[in-house]
Amino acid sequence: MFISTIFFLIVKIGVKLLPHIPTMEIVFFRCIISFFISFLILKNQGIYILGNNKFLLLMRGVFGTIGLYFYFLIIQNIPLATASIIIYITPIFTSIIGVFVLKEKINLLQSLCIFFAFLGILLIQGFDHRVTIDYLVLGLVGSFCAGCAYNIIRYLRDKEHSLVLVIYFPMIAFPIAGIISYFNWVNPSFNDLIILITIGIVTQIAQYFMTKSFQSEKVSTVSIVSYTEIILVIAIGYQFFDETFNFLTYFGMFIVVISVVTSIIFSSKHTDQIDK
Repeated sequence: MFISTIFFLIVKIGVKLLPHIPTMEIVFFRCIISFFISFLILKNQGIYILGNNKFLLLMRGVFGTIGLYFYFLIIQNIPLATASIIIYITPIFTSIIGVFVLKEKINLLQSLCIFFAFLGILLIQGFDHRVTIDYLVLGLVGSFCAGCAYNIIRYLRDKEHSLVLVIYFPMIAFPIAGIISYFNWVNPSFNDLIILITIGIVTQIAQYFMTKSFQSEKVSTVSIVSYTEIILVIAIGYQFFDETFNFLTYFGMFIVVISVVTSIIFSSKHTDQIDK
């Protein structure tokens, strides 16, 4: 998970280095590379690519596309650390959506975690003028869509091959992103092209290591490791993008991280008890 976290951080830095490239164009490059890598693996293993639950798989791709677009958009336009914090709200949305989709329950502790997580987000937005309400809402919508995609994956995990769940995201995303980008295309320079290709390849590597970590250890354990990225993005944002924050913004980040991590730990323990 730590290796995966480092590679995902490289992706964020790559997106941050391309403020002049339209967000959807970055999504296009990221997803077309991921699609062809996943397609070759599926064909090599003789797995039926389209799966059985086509409508839900299609929705997984649509929600994933919207989530990734807003994810890259806020990385381009607000401080790197703040964008990461907003993205890390996704597990909270996953839990809330799970109540309606998977008929899961949220107890008092999880409710408090949700409340404090959003309180932390409001602190960040209220005391950092670079985080406008528009970008905050877009980031939260992106996290919500990612939460929807994760719930579909959870619902289909015993019904579809894991690689089918993986490929539907880029399979839906790259044609949509390609069509939209056609009307707003910016020819990337050679250096831009290197970064765009790197984003696509590195994302695939990061997802591989993340999947391996979830297969090898409890979700709560490996998920917490991914939150070490916050320290790294703050340091990188300060060193390379001149990003600094006041005390209350840092405090808001702390509240979000603690709330989300606590919710993840409790959810994982509750799931373990049910399985037993």
